[in-house]
Amino acid sequence: MDSFAFERDFADSLRCIPMSVRLKLDRCGIKLSLRQWSRLTFSERKWLSTGRCSEPDEISAMRATLVETIERIPGEIVKLLEEAPSGVWASRSVPPEVAHQCFALGIAAPTRAQWSGLTELQRFALVKLTREGHENANFLPAMAEFGLVRLDGAMV
Repeated sequence: MDSFAFERDFADSLRCIPMSVRLKLDRCGIKLSLRQWSRLTFSERKWLSTGRCSEPDEISAMRATLVETIERIPGEIVKLLEEAPSGVWASRSVPPEVAHQCFALGIAAPTRAQWSGLTELQRFALVKLTREGHENANFLPAMAEFGLVRLDGAMV
């Protein structure tokens, strides 16, 4: 399972949804609440965290299995994303929400070259960590973990 240092406090127990699973859920077009995640068995959560979900056939298979799994949980319904994820993290340019979050923290946004040098999962995590209405406490630790700033906010 792919996990980041900023997720270590829950990565092994899978008590929260890791970024690698969030990316898969976005690819599948499914919104999974923390309540639904916690109602999955550990083996189901492990399957989600380790299963392949990059190619169209893998995405379709994971989506079908996930829909079936959620529908078996009493009282739970499948929530589809209202619109397909934009994949803004796949852009060659630093997304505005990432640049805005950096500005709000008083740090420089990644350069285009730095952004391009990140993995898809790293870019996805930074975008997800900028969502409105969330604490976003892990944004700076993620930037540091990805080698973009030091924890004191200085550029590397």
